[in-house]
Amino acid sequence: MKPTQSDKIKFTSHQKLAITLLALTQFTVVLDFMVMSPLGDMLMKQMDLTTTQFGISVGAYAISAFFSGILTAGFADRFDRKKLLLFFYIGFILGTLFCGLSNNYQMLLAARIITGLFGGVIGSISMAIVADLFPIQQRGRVMGFMQMGFGASQVLGIPISLYLSNHWGWESPFFMIVGMATIVLAILTLKMQPITEHLNNITEKNPFLHLWNTIKNRNYRIGFATTALLSLGGFMMMPWGSAFAINNLKITNEQLPILFMVAGVATLLVMPIIGKMSDKLNKMTIFTFASIWMILVVVIYTNMGPTPLWIVIIVNITMMIGIMGRMVPSMALVTALPEMHDRGAFMSINSSLQQLAGGIASIIGGMIVVQKTKFSPLEHYNTLGYVVVVFAVINIFMLHRVSKLAN
Repeated sequence: MKPTQSDKIKFTSHQKLAITLLALTQFTVVLDFMVMSPLGDMLMKQMDLTTTQFGISVGAYAISAFFSGILTAGFADRFDRKKLLLFFYIGFILGTLFCGLSNNYQMLLAARIITGLFGGVIGSISMAIVADLFPIQQRGRVMGFMQMGFGASQVLGIPISLYLSNHWGWESPFFMIVGMATIVLAILTLKMQPITEHLNNITEKNPFLHLWNTIKNRNYRIGFATTALLSLGGFMMMPWGSAFAINNLKITNEQLPILFMVAGVATLLVMPIIGKMSDKLNKMTIFTFASIWMILVVVIYTNMGPTPLWIVIIVNITMMIGIMGRMVPSMALVTALPEMHDRGAFMSINSSLQQLAGGIASIIGGMIVVQKTKFSPLEHYNTLGYVVVVFAVINIFMLHRVSKLAN
């Protein structure tokens, strides 16, 4: 078997260091965002939060990340990418520290806004660094390593965070993230080289005008709308996962880490399989079947009562298959829309809208779901499921339009 072109190009020592550091930054940022969901039941009980207040505190991160992403997009190519990453990572660490020190709803809300303003931009900066440091023949492998940060946050980060919170309080996961991120920050500062080659290619084109021209493109707007609607449906159930599992399904706090760990392992196993299928088969067909699959599982799951752990695990795995089966082909089709000269602006806007839609979804979810007392079951969670079903059906028609434009 002949070596491929990507096999012939070896990573330099600095490239290997960059991959490791970027994966670690992804791990800490994703974990900070995702840990709010499994901590939801504990936070609502100990801070005496209503479901609406908790939904707003989750959504605040995403909404502030949206504004930060839009404001940063036009200027991201005008600075040393290392300095830009360090600036936003320091802000992210301080915001996460503030989360751990919060002792009331107002402080927690402010902390999530600060963390979102800084943490929400780190992913797009990391993608720009990857594009600068790695030729196209290496990026597939690099993206594989980067995705490990997302998977590891579910497989390792969330179970460890839940274990710590069960023994030392809900604040302990945030302090753990601050500790890890501080170590990563020190290595980034000392070891990563400046990334400034892109500064030689700056044109005089007004960054705001470039963003405006991207937004004006009708085909791009269809892609933006599709991404936003996908996020609205996708984020609506997530913040209430732990509260529903504990109060409705009667899963214990000790069993919760197992549930999230298994879901994370399922994600790691399913993602590459769906990715290969998306490259070999029709992406729209895969998305449609995955949507129908997810609709069936969501309706079953959101109407469940007290259930043995092993059944909850099986249902969660089947739900993850549906979610991943939608995510991979949809993102592949949406990212095929922009022309090369618009790709940076398109991805910045698309990512920001994804964050905004996720934040709005969390707030809407908090208005639909009701918990009368700290220990009573969540009410209207099945209504939330039916709303997700409606969005899933709309997503099929929207992505069909995107598919026609992309092909």
